[in-house]
Parts: sequence; C-alpha cells; structure tokens
Amino acid sequence: MNKSDSYFFGKKSSFLSGLREREAAILREIVEEYVETGEPVGSQTVSQRLQPALSSATIRNVMADLARAGLLFSPHVSAGRLPTEKGLKLFVDGLLQFGSLKEEDKEHINTRLDVHGRSYKETFAEVSSVLSSLSSAAGLVLAPKFEATLKHIEFVLLGANRGLVILVSSNGQVENRIIELPIGVPPSALIEAGNYLNARLGDLTLASLRERIGGELEENRHEIDVLAAHVIERGLATWDAQAGTLFVRGQGNLLSDITEIERLTAIQMLFEQLETQEMMLQLLQLTEESEGVRIYVGRESGLFGMSGLSMIVAPARNEAQKIVGALGVIGPTRLNYGRIVPVVDYTAKMMGRLFS
Repeated sequence: MNKSDSYFFGKKSSFLSGLREREAAILREIVEEYVETGEPVGSQTVSQRLQPALSSATIRNVMADLARAGLLFSPHVSAGRLPTEKGLKLFVDGLLQFGSLKEEDKEHINTRLDVHGRSYKETFAEVSSVLSSLSSAAGLVLAPKFEATLKHIEFVLLGANRGLVILVSSNGQVENRIIELPIGVPPSALIEAGNYLNARLGDLTLASLRERIGGELEENRHEIDVLAAHVIERGLATWDAQAGTLFVRGQGNLLSDITEIERLTAIQMLFEQLETQEMMLQLLQLTEESEGVRIYVGRESGLFGMSGLSMIVAPARNEAQKIVGALGVIGPTRLNYGRIVPVVDYTAKMMGRLFS
C-alpha cells in the first residue's frame, strides 16, 4: 500500500530530494533493523540486508555521510549506528513502506468493537485497549464532549444521596454519570425530572438542551418541584466542564526496559500532561487539522517537549465527516510504523462508524 493511498504526513522532507538512491536504501535498512532489534546497526548487517549487496567499506562511507547530515549517530565509539530523530522523520516522510492490515488484525478489531449496548466510556476504553494490544505500546483515545442528539434521559436513585444520570443518544449510545443528591430526595422527584427533560428533547444535543433548560427553570419554578429542579441542574452540570475525556491503556509498555531514573520520570510526567484539559484540546486540534493518520517523531508534535517517543494519531469521523474522537498510539521511536499505521487507520474508521 502506498502512503498516498490512505495516509497523510504533511510535506515530504526537503532533504529527501537531495538524498541519493544508495543513501536512501542504506538509511531505510538501518531504520528497519533498528525497529526490529533496538540495537545499533553495523555495516555488515546492512550489507546482509541490501539487495544487491554492497561492500562493508562502501556502506561505512555512506553511513559516515549520513551521520554528518545529522541522520545517524553512534552511541559508542566502536558501536554501529542508530537513526537520529531527524533520520527517523526522514524515514517516515519518504522511505517508509506500509504493509496491508492483516486479516486476523481486522477480525480482532471488529470482534472487540462490535458489541452493542456499550456506553461511550466503555467503547472508547475498549478502542484504546485494542490499539495497545496490537501495537505493544500505549493506546490512547480522546473523546470530545457528548454532542450527539439525545433520545432519552433518565434519573435513577442509587442511595440516600446518590443518583445515576443515563443519557441515550439518537444513535443508540448510552452514557451515564453518578451525581450527588440532597439527602432524602424521593424517587418521584427523579421521575419528574426525567419527564420534564424528555418532553423538551426534540433532537437537541446536550449543549442545546442545557442552554434551553437554563432559562426555563427560572421561569417555570411553579410548574416543577424544587427537588426535581435541583436534580435537573445537577444532572446536566455533570457534563458541563468536560472538554473531553482521555482513555489510555498499555502505559506499562512504555516503562519496560527502562533503567534511567530521568527517563522514568519523563514518562510519568507525560501521562500527567496527557490528562490535562489543555493537552487534550491540543491533541484533538492536531487530529482535526489532519486528513488521516499523522506520525510525530520525538518533540515534533510540540506536545510533550521530550525525545525518545513517537505518536501516531488519527481522527475518527462519522458518516457526516464530523470528528467523534481522536485515537492513536504513543511508544518509543522504534515503533513498527509500517504495521501500526494501518492499524490506527482502520480502527479510526471503525470507531467513526460506531458513532454514525
């Protein structure tokens, strides 16, 4: 599959136009070997991978040229070479060759996601788990605010001062939240609150309903019980400040083989950053600007301010091409990009269909 068929990565690196065919071939073999093993790559290994083969001396000369161009570096004096972030970015932009998504991977994704009656939260959590399991990295899903048109709202009493708000959207998705209630609120107040809201839905989104109800409650205080009005206000407010919800699974995949305290601390800070509203909005903005899958190597995304990690993200769009979420994978720069990009692309399309 050619990159131009399904994937969008921005402009091709300007250096690629000046890279000779031999240099490009050697850089590609080094990166692919590094992705497979995580170890420095020597000239003899490259010689064995190349077809037709070149002498080790010729390969060493080309590797030295690539190092001077900032595309390779040597971690030790006697070691082989590793790609720099610049070299990885060049590989991703112009040299990466994608495989087709395996049928067993498609079946795995379809089976895991084809479960009806799930809430939004359960669906997004499952998507992030699927991405993690297929990439051996951390899978993430960002769900924007609940913006589907509503079909039904119900309040259920859970205890003396706790209730459950259940939202059913027009596409059959279910979302629920627990709210605090005044002690001793009767079940009749919850029924009245639900009836009041359901009589006013009219294919409104939650935001539109909240805006309409906000003015009506003050005007119609005489028509509705004080406790029922309180239930309505608390129920709708549970979604008020939500810029989005982030689901991350497989964080442990980023912590394996880590011995440096600085590296461990950096990754822990990464997940703290990801959970902030500002970070979620920036992540969603990155995918909204994209036509398809995007790959960010190291510091390139501008989100994390750290090297050593790559992010592959894509928007999930419904039939109306409206973004219903963003999803992707975060992992070490030696991710298997050629395999993971089709996984992210297919999963994004499947998630978009779920919310159409």
